[in-house]
Amino acid sequence: MSALPKLMFSDPAAIRAFRKKHGMNQMEFWAPLGITQSGGSRYETGLNIPETVRLLLHFAYAPEHRAQRVLAVLRQWKAPKSPKAVPGSSR
Repeated sequence: MSALPKLMFSDPAAIRAFRKKHGMNQMEFWAPLGITQSGGSRYETGLNIPETVRLLLHFAYAPEHRAQRVLAVLRQWKAPKSPKAVPGSSR
């Protein structure tokens, strides 16, 4: 799998600054992602932000062309095939 392009929100300060720049309170900003205001507050004050949350933030708030680049890389990923059963095995 190719490396993901740089995500828009790399640290809590960037998230907080973006939210404030767009005049959103924490509830308005985090609710579309299924994250409570209190959970979002913890992310904005330094709690380690999971990669999945960073991806959701990027898809929700990054410019379309940047979100599409990340999506294209993710779609290239192929799950490894499970091993085929050996004839005569108990499976």
